[in-house]
Amino acid sequence: MARDSPTDRARRLRQRSTDAERALWARLRGRGLQGAKFRRQARLGLYFVDFLSEEARLIVELDGGQHLEQRQSDDRRTRWLESRGFKVLRFWNHDVLQRLDSVLEAIRLSLEECLPDGARRGEAP
Repeated sequence: MARDSPTDRARRLRQRSTDAERALWARLRGRGLQGAKFRRQARLGLYFVDFLSEEARLIVELDGGQHLEQRQSDDRRTRWLESRGFKVLRFWNHDVLQRLDSVLEAIRLSLEECLPDGARRGEAP
């Protein structure tokens, strides 16, 4: 059986988005938060991350119940991403669905730390 290309895998992950991923994407897409550009299911090395702002070097990961069993793997993955200069924020799916405004505020605060002033407004740095 042939392996999916990275593009095919990313497309499949986007098509199988969770309710929490769809809710957060609706607020992040189109520079909807602090003018930051986000991509979803972006590939970094061997990993696919849920949401990535390359200009801010910020990754947002949403975790469901399965992440309780894969804690060590998630920790290893986070360390690898951070070693490449990315800040990783993790939220539970439940928190996105129940407290979306709080999740967005945490992302907004991280973007303020990471983005140059011009980029926050969607301007060239």
